[in-house]
Amino acid sequence: MTSTLPDTIRTQAFINGALVDAEGGETFESLAPATGQVIATVASCSEADVDTAVAYARAAFEAGEWSRRSPAERKAVLFAFADLIEANRDELALTEAIDAGKPISDCRDFDIPDVLNTFRWYAEAADKVFGKTAPTGSDHLGLIVREPVGVVGCVLPWNFPMAMLAWKVAPALAAGNSVVVKPPELASLTSIRLAELAVEAGLPNGVFNVAPGLGHVTGKALGLHMDVDMVSFTGSTEVGRAFLRYSADSNLKGIVLECGGKSPQVVMADCRDNLAAIAADLADAAFWNSGQNCSAGSRILVHESIKDDFVTALAREAESRIVGEPTDEGTALGPLIEASALDRVLSFIDQARSDGARIVTGGEQLFTESGGWFAGATVIDDVTPDMSVAREEIFGPVVSVLSFSDEAEALRLSNDSTYGLAATVWSKDIDVAIRTARGIRAGTVAVNGYSEGDISTPFGGYKMSGFGGRDNGIEALEQYTEVKTIWVTLH
Repeated sequence: MTSTLPDTIRTQAFINGALVDAEGGETFESLAPATGQVIATVASCSEADVDTAVAYARAAFEAGEWSRRSPAERKAVLFAFADLIEANRDELALTEAIDAGKPISDCRDFDIPDVLNTFRWYAEAADKVFGKTAPTGSDHLGLIVREPVGVVGCVLPWNFPMAMLAWKVAPALAAGNSVVVKPPELASLTSIRLAELAVEAGLPNGVFNVAPGLGHVTGKALGLHMDVDMVSFTGSTEVGRAFLRYSADSNLKGIVLECGGKSPQVVMADCRDNLAAIAADLADAAFWNSGQNCSAGSRILVHESIKDDFVTALAREAESRIVGEPTDEGTALGPLIEASALDRVLSFIDQARSDGARIVTGGEQLFTESGGWFAGATVIDDVTPDMSVAREEIFGPVVSVLSFSDEAEALRLSNDSTYGLAATVWSKDIDVAIRTARGIRAGTVAVNGYSEGDISTPFGGYKMSGFGGRDNGIEALEQYTEVKTIWVTLH
């Protein structure tokens, strides 16, 4: 398997249908997480570049070539876009594997299919969402219609660059908006290439723009821009707070936040006979994408009567996960995204040791000679609810195991968090499972199998995990629209 980027990578901004340098010529270096080496020099957009991108997005929106095009016509373009993504799937998967350090099998077999499904699903939805008529007297007609918001800023995370772009851009475009994408500075390359393919598919110039750059410059400029109508952000809770401030300090633009998580995975006592399968499922939940996932099952709550047996099974699963170079077909866990991420993960593990927890397996940096930022799947036992590994989002391949004595304690521990993004409940008793699922304050609660749902179900969080809306589902399409009442007096 090659670890060389395809010749088709693009490193400039994509504004008004063309690749352009940043206005001042500024760039930043993109490093390969597997080697620590520079793989590309990417345009670093300034406030002036964001102004330019937004101006073109606004002009395209007002011109109406996309915003006023019939939903059926928008649908056809989005299908053509999906077909081009599929035709270039190997190139895109390889680019993302090298740029973001994700296993090539995940990029090719999960991320790309998710991107394709998302664009095709919202393409189909474009001409199937209807307005309403109000119940009026015979002398009036009340129309309740949905119109595109206008210019939408999409600020993306580095852990799933293509998939998160699709989750935001697909419904925004299906609704008729123009978009300005701020890709993750740690993994920008696929976002630029996707914008180029969108125009090739027939999207008018100015409708899909990409402004790469640094978060505190480019992202902030987008958040504060007076002519951006809405920003959809996925990332840390800290930066999510900043976007709420940007909205307050500018034009009160709509803000949708999908932020961090510390998702509990609850295993009830009646699961004793199924521990091996549950351990395999929850190992996937914890270690998928090296734990760099906002809904990662990083906090496992197991009934005290089966905890020791479960930990043994979980450790076995963790040790079976191959850590390696992301372009290797056998790799299950690639490197962490950057050096500071590795340092953060190792510091949490060290703190857990100091706090009295037991590192069952993993817990060390791997492949130091590679120059990359690798850590193995780590299982920590004897964790108490007050420890930092049980409370803070680690964003690495680390899972903490806690015990509970009864259903009430399981529910209390599940909700003992500032986050509320996702959870899983395992039980053979459907009454217990549904009762617990209803009691957990999280946006998605899976039963008897880790899941975030699918494209038809809205995804987002409670508490500090989310604000203002959801990704996926018809709910996402509707949030990129404004509701208008048209009141007609009949004579």
